[in-house]
Amino acid sequence: MGPKPKKSPSKKKMTKAERLRLLQEEEERRLKEEEEARLKFEKEEQERLEIQRIEREKWNLLEKKDLERRSEEFEELALLEGCFPEAEKLKREMRALAQWKHYTECDGSPDPWVAQEMNTFISLWEEEKNETFEQVMEKSKLVLSLIEKLKLILLETPPCDLDSKTVLQHQGTILRLQELLSMKVNVATELLLRQASYLADLDTGNMEKTIKDENVTLYVWANLKKNPRHRSVRFSETQIGFEIPRILATSNVALRLLHTRYDHITPLFPTAAMEKRSPGVEEQFEDKESTEKAPTEEKLFTEEKPANDDEQPKTEQERELNLTQEEDTKYEVIEDTVLQRTYDFVEEDPHATQMELERKLLSEAVSAAQLRLVENVVEMPEALEAHEVDLCHFIPLGGVYHLDILELPPQCKPAKGWVLVEIRQEGLQRFTYPPESTDEPDPESAFPPIEVTLEIHENVIFFERPKVVRWDNEGKLWRSDGISSVYYNREDRLLTFNMDTLGPVTLIQDAHVNMPYQSWELSPIGLSKVLLIVKTVFVELQIHIKENLCMLASLRLRGKAREFHLKGKWMAPMPFILALKEAGLNIFPAVYSHFYVVVNNKVPQLELKAYRQMALLSSAFSFGWSKWNMVCNSTRVVFRVKEHLSEETEHGTWSLIMFSGDRAQVLKMHEENDRFSETLKEGTEFHSTLYHMMKDFASPVALEKVRHADCQFIDSVCYMLLSIRVLSYS
Repeated sequence: MGPKPKKSPSKKKMTKAERLRLLQEEEERRLKEEEEARLKFEKEEQERLEIQRIEREKWNLLEKKDLERRSEEFEELALLEGCFPEAEKLKREMRALAQWKHYTECDGSPDPWVAQEMNTFISLWEEEKNETFEQVMEKSKLVLSLIEKLKLILLETPPCDLDSKTVLQHQGTILRLQELLSMKVNVATELLLRQASYLADLDTGNMEKTIKDENVTLYVWANLKKNPRHRSVRFSETQIGFEIPRILATSNVALRLLHTRYDHITPLFPTAAMEKRSPGVEEQFEDKESTEKAPTEEKLFTEEKPANDDEQPKTEQERELNLTQEEDTKYEVIEDTVLQRTYDFVEEDPHATQMELERKLLSEAVSAAQLRLVENVVEMPEALEAHEVDLCHFIPLGGVYHLDILELPPQCKPAKGWVLVEIRQEGLQRFTYPPESTDEPDPESAFPPIEVTLEIHENVIFFERPKVVRWDNEGKLWRSDGISSVYYNREDRLLTFNMDTLGPVTLIQDAHVNMPYQSWELSPIGLSKVLLIVKTVFVELQIHIKENLCMLASLRLRGKAREFHLKGKWMAPMPFILALKEAGLNIFPAVYSHFYVVVNNKVPQLELKAYRQMALLSSAFSFGWSKWNMVCNSTRVVFRVKEHLSEETEHGTWSLIMFSGDRAQVLKMHEENDRFSETLKEGTEFHSTLYHMMKDFASPVALEKVRHADCQFIDSVCYMLLSIRVLSYS
């Protein structure tokens, strides 16, 4: 048995006095720490309050300084913005010069501005008979040109230069030309089908004809042999054509596939896109045009909205404008108030010259026209029934495919050196398929759908699978029912589908498929020339702008460069916008687009001021997208900016600018920061305009370029920014 372990010495028991002493020391230590923490907190709070006081005093001083020079800065900005009415004066002169040039050329074509000449042209063409399809196609080039000119007159001419009576007159002329062209095409088709027996194919015994130009492609097949086994109709060794049922293969019919690159079926003036007009004007037009053909009136006023619906948008606009303080009143006008304010100006200053009055009136009218480009409607378009196409949401592309089953007219017969032909009074007749009434026990089996194969034109881009819709002539709208078994061959650009009954069809795509934009940038690339880059989910567009012209410089689809027919073609802004839309490259929001796209809509007045001032500075400064713009509410915008004079300054540092319409400031934060802060950058001040904000740190060379920039160039840049609306739709 081992030795016993030694006992550890016992701890001395702490006395009560010692415990009290330790507790007292601990309490004193705690109180001391609390006192030190309190003093530290008070000191820090005093320092924080002092910093806030200094910052507040500094902020108040900057605000006071900004208010003191505000009127002076606005006056200087007004002088710079004189380029906009000056550009409008040049446009007027160019329009007048174009009319004079047309008059002196005497080329036989009518002047779209002169109603008498247009009426004479239409009447003379109506009197021409027995025109071949080739002759009609040749004449259609002039007709389509006149229609495009009339549309551009309505779109480009400001309301102050175009009264309501003239607008309605031009709209009526467009519809008359469209209907006359359609009638001429039908007559020429009838003449062609009368000669089907002479044009019959030696192998099949049936007639097949293809006629094509840059605007129209006609495919015609006449069933002369009525062979029940010949049910596959293909044109010119292509896949384009029909698969017809047995009943048509044995009938005296002809098939027509007329592809027009233009669209003369869709109503010219859909509901949400209607211009604001007074009810009296419409009534006067209806009275004046009561003798015109009913189809013209129906198409002109399809889905028209009463003019009194404008009150709600105005109320909403006033509500939004109240969000911004001290808005410059020169932007808050429409045509009626423009005139009234001008008359007030005359009463206040009787010595004002006529030139000053004209300049003021023109400046107000231009501002009002620009403001309309960024206004939004308040009410959503009316809800449609099932299968009806909402033209505010979708856009027809690639023209119209007129698919028709026609009754084969009597054939020409030679007799003793003469050619005898029976001419029917009713003209070209359509063959009803399926019959309206039938005794068949199973009509779906007896009259199955017709298979159609179309080719999509190479000048149109679809980012999604195209949707086929048919025209409902009774309802005057496009419908998606009656079409089945749709198959799209993307490589060959072929679209195959079944139709219950043939008629006009078109292809539609979401009008907002490229909205919102992922980013944008506006940079100078030369003297009075800029590059505007817009990136979307599917495409990147690079647009050059100079003087009063625009050009598509580059197109990248899903990261890959693509050749396109619009590249390298300089056009005026409005024709350029229309061309991009028709090609499927729609980056131009409409007044109702905010209902279909999740965006951060900015107050129209704010957007207008930002775009105008960005355009003024665009010859020497680059502007770019900022993710922080979405963080701000509708009364402020945030974007990047830097001076850009050459390739050396191209890689300079971006600054973040916040602008509210009447105050611009450089933010201390950077684009890469994690949190948004409105803290002012050190060494900078508030200014009432972007121009004076940039003036604080811009070089003399940059300011000189800004002051001497071409007025047409500034106006074109501003128009493109107003049309694309990069600050609301990015």
